[in-house]
Amino acid sequence: MLWHGQTQGRRRIDTRVIDTALAVLLAVACYASATQFSAPGWPPFDALALLLIGLGNLPLVWRSRAPVVVLVVTWFIWSVYLLLGYPPMATWASLVALYTVAARRPVKVSALCLAAVALLVLVGGLLLVTAVAALGQVLAVVVMWAFGVDRYQLSVLSAQLRYEQEDRAQRAVTEERVRIARELHDIVAHHMSVVSVQAGLARYVFTSDPAVARTALDTIATSSFEAQEEMRRLLIVLRTNGEDPAYAPAPGLADLNELAERVRAAGVPVEVSVKGVPRPVGPGADQCVYRVVQESLTNVIKHAGPAKVVIVLTYTAARLVVRVIDDGVGPSARKRENTAAHGLLGMRERARLYGGAVITGPRPQGGFEVVLTLPLPSAGAQAGSEERVEGAEPE
Repeated sequence: MLWHGQTQGRRRIDTRVIDTALAVLLAVACYASATQFSAPGWPPFDALALLLIGLGNLPLVWRSRAPVVVLVVTWFIWSVYLLLGYPPMATWASLVALYTVAARRPVKVSALCLAAVALLVLVGGLLLVTAVAALGQVLAVVVMWAFGVDRYQLSVLSAQLRYEQEDRAQRAVTEERVRIARELHDIVAHHMSVVSVQAGLARYVFTSDPAVARTALDTIATSSFEAQEEMRRLLIVLRTNGEDPAYAPAPGLADLNELAERVRAAGVPVEVSVKGVPRPVGPGADQCVYRVVQESLTNVIKHAGPAKVVIVLTYTAARLVVRVIDDGVGPSARKRENTAAHGLLGMRERARLYGGAVITGPRPQGGFEVVLTLPLPSAGAQAGSEERVEGAEPE
């Protein structure tokens, strides 16, 4: 947030410097014109004329912050200059101010400013040159205004496109979070069912068999802790007011071979390999792996063309790394990445919920690669959890 504010501050300073330099440059050009050239039949430039020339260019310093006000002030000063009978000069400050208004304000506002500046230029031109030349100067003013209007319409279109892209990306993330929330519903419901059954058992044998009651309470504590962990993740998922249909059990790592078989049936060769010693990763992370692999294979089918896919699961002491590699010769990797943007957003959002990360990109030797990294619980913690669960089963 601080960086963003600092960046905006630098932009404001840069704009101020540019506007100041432009005002000084135009003032110097006007002074040079006034001192080097003289119009026959017109009085010479005196101190008041030079002062008005300077004041006519000075407002450009604020043109980016108040373009309409700058134009009005500039137009008024140059009008006073002409009314006092001084030789007409090129009102470059008014033209620059008109362009700024046209580029930053709606067309209705800039059209009124165009009429005012065109009138000023026409009067000055008629006083100094022929009517045809004066009309040519007015045409130059209209062209300057048209350039500004084109810039304004382009900026409006760019802002609209950015808004639509951000909106689509946000909707994609929201839909993915809703889907994740539904899957987490199954996990939490499972843990609550265990708690309910064990609580009933503990109450039933509380006085007759304290050992079994303690085992049931231990199981309740373990299940409650795991449910709390899943609920903590669930709280960051957007909620929906939609209906809550019945859900089938969510797939996980154990279903990867079945998923690969379905993709093979679709005509894409898939090879699944495991490195290291497989370890439990937790229900939520288990689903995360499955969904990321599923999305990756879907993108291969849609965008990679004829391709072979290799899925490699690598278990280390601290993490699980899942690589989905294809040698597709379809559209370019950059085009595939853009086409599957919503799916990639969903994969990254899902991995972030479980402390992981997803990296995607083209491979140097061709094809595309998706790498999912998820942290794993330590072996000691996992063993302790398994001992508690096994001891919680009633005999």
